[in-house]
Amino acid sequence: MKARVNSDLCTGCGLCEEVCPEVFQVQDNVAVVIADPVPPAAEESCREAMDNCPTEAITIEE
Repeated sequence: MKARVNSDLCTGCGLCEEVCPEVFQVQDNVAVVIADPVPPAAEESCREAMDNCPTEAITIEE
C-alpha cells in the first residue's frame, strides 16, 4: 500500500499525523508521507487518516 498527499489540497491541519504518525508528518504547513510503502501495522490507521482528511488530500494505492 502506498499513501500520497496532494500538497495543493492539504491545509496542514495535522489530523493525518495525529491519526497515523507512522506514515504522515506535517512539514512547513503541509503533510508529507514519511513511510513508503505503508507498514502493514499502519495500514488501518492510514485508511482512517484518508477517510477523515477534511480536504480529501490523501489517496491510497493498494
